[in-house]
Amino acid sequence: MGLDEDTELFAYFRRHYAHFFFFPNLGRVHRTTFARQAANLWKAKERLWQGLLAETPHDPGFALADSFPLPACLFARAYRCRRFKGEVAFGKDTLLKQTFYGFRVHARVCWPGVVTRFSVAPANAHELSVLPELTERTSGLLVGDRNYHSPKTKEQLARTGVELLAPYSSKKRDPTPKRSALLSRFRYRIDTVFSQLAGRYSIKRVWARDLWHLKSRLVRKVLSHTVAFLLNHRMGNQPLQLSKLLVQ
Repeated sequence: MGLDEDTELFAYFRRHYAHFFFFPNLGRVHRTTFARQAANLWKAKERLWQGLLAETPHDPGFALADSFPLPACLFARAYRCRRFKGEVAFGKDTLLKQTFYGFRVHARVCWPGVVTRFSVAPANAHELSVLPELTERTSGLLVGDRNYHSPKTKEQLARTGVELLAPYSSKKRDPTPKRSALLSRFRYRIDTVFSQLAGRYSIKRVWARDLWHLKSRLVRKVLSHTVAFLLNHRMGNQPLQLSKLLVQ
């Protein structure tokens, strides 16, 4: 619906849901109180998300791993930016081929496109350093891009029941290009999910000023994506065709 800011959400629910007995004070409460209470409930959103995952059809034994940049501010303002001080860093946006200041969101997406875990790390944190957190208490195949190629990490994860599959780190010296091309065909699915989160949910627009509010916003968006996936499945649509859910 294009509602991204807390002010937009507050106005929408006050307009359409103030008469519900579930929200007796919605017509009188101030917007900042509404936003604060929403942030306080981030753990409840996380538990709801995990509960819905149990009802959402996906293959927990076949997952994809990747990350995307989450700038804290414009690059020109980085040295005087006060947001998330001491928690952010400079990193490389490989898609835009430029440096940015902020975080990277690392995610584990199970086939055919359900986000089951995510983690927020400084922009300079390597993908392999976050992988143990994403794979904790999981098993099966995990497909990544060339940044995830590491025989040492592959061996460590194998002891926990996770088989890491990634193309060779250098495309020019890749000994098995056909295998790498096949892995990339499967890995493109996580790009689709990231594009939906960035386009429909504006996940890269950081309105928060601290990790508490940021995590609440991220959980809210991932929860909404999971709900949309589940609704499409129940309606007989392709699960990632979110446009099917738009009210005409």
